[in-house]
Amino acid sequence: MNTSTVTLAQAAGGSALRTKKRFAILAMLFIVTTINYADRATLSIAGPALSKELGIDAVTMGYIFSAFGWSYVIAQLPGGWLLDRFGSKLVYACSICLWSVFTLLQGGISFITANVGLAVVTLFALRFLVGAAEAPSFPANGRIVASWFPANERGTASAIFNSAQYFATVLFAPLMGWITYSYGWPAVFVVMGLLGMTLSIVWLKAVFTPRTHPGINQAELDYIAAGGALVNMDQPGTQSRSFAPDAPRLSYVKQLLSNRMLMGVYVGQYCITTLTYFFLTWFPVYLVKERGMSILNAGFVAALPAICGFAGGVLGGLISDGLLRRGKSLTTARKTPIVIGMLLSTSMILCNYVDSAAVVVAIMSLAFFGKGLGALGWAVVSDTSPKEISGLSGALFNTFGNTAGITTPIVIGYLVKGTGSFNAALVFVAANALIAVCCYLFVVGDIKRFELRKAS
Repeated sequence: MNTSTVTLAQAAGGSALRTKKRFAILAMLFIVTTINYADRATLSIAGPALSKELGIDAVTMGYIFSAFGWSYVIAQLPGGWLLDRFGSKLVYACSICLWSVFTLLQGGISFITANVGLAVVTLFALRFLVGAAEAPSFPANGRIVASWFPANERGTASAIFNSAQYFATVLFAPLMGWITYSYGWPAVFVVMGLLGMTLSIVWLKAVFTPRTHPGINQAELDYIAAGGALVNMDQPGTQSRSFAPDAPRLSYVKQLLSNRMLMGVYVGQYCITTLTYFFLTWFPVYLVKERGMSILNAGFVAALPAICGFAGGVLGGLISDGLLRRGKSLTTARKTPIVIGMLLSTSMILCNYVDSAAVVVAIMSLAFFGKGLGALGWAVVSDTSPKEISGLSGALFNTFGNTAGITTPIVIGYLVKGTGSFNAALVFVAANALIAVCCYLFVVGDIKRFELRKAS
């Protein structure tokens, strides 16, 4: 999106008082994504107590952690198809309800802990189902932002909903740590499951497309449309609902995979998401087993780096959109926070050379800040996805990214068991941050919307 388009967007709404319903939609995305990531992290908080009760080692725990990633990746493309076929509102509501039910059921593992093998298999299966149910969530976030926000606000909007992953840790890690300490690990799953099921009902009553929202006025609709928002997405009879779902899907996937820019973004997202899954799965375990903290303390301490991640996430979006409004190219505006943020994330290696728990938390806070600053992948997806298959494009992006949800827990599990410490694990995570930098500097090239070649 160039400067002239931004100016057009500003002019479109300058003559009338605009409503701001897009920010209410963004607030809902933030709330739902917070619960989404809190549910992903339930096992990392309950993990130390659960693994001790079951008597399982780091490798087994790594495979259990990875269960979410396997199904999340497998279900991405079907989830993207569902979004393009039935729209974001309905599919997202079903997704929230299902993943919450499967989260709730994990609390029932407490009734079969006497049979360790059955408990492990059941826990793996339920985590697998949570991953499958959550698969449409982030592609839906990207679609909704693309439909509700002009280009000069899209980076900030994407950064805000993406920063919910850190806010989830800030809010729920201490809460879940306290629940585990006070009531036992099964209670964590029950509380979070019930909360999510309630949220699915709220979602249905609060979320609309731009053209169907009862409170939006024409000035706001004109403003976001002039700025490049895909306001007709999910409308009956439009391309995003009629063309994509019935057309040959494989040819579109091949087009996306054959584009150098998109492949650079996809591989970069895999590396960035490696950092995400370290913090989601092994970080609380690292604090307990490597740094000797209690489960209760680890829950509160994990919130400190997450606060920095949240701040970095919001700042990254503001910097990116600020650069765009100042006339910088879309490429410069998106790449600058990503590259700087990933370089800052490599600082976690310094934890291998210090003994002070306070210094470790400070270093991890800096790394978490950098990870947040560079987490603009979904803004890039909103900028680059073909408008006809935005759900499928976001799903493919998320497939690459969340493959890290499979590899990261398993690789770290083997590294910890093989070396007896987390030193090699931190090097592995930091190396992925460097690869992400290389992808954006040397592979991606110019960031622009990819034009789909329609099958004949």
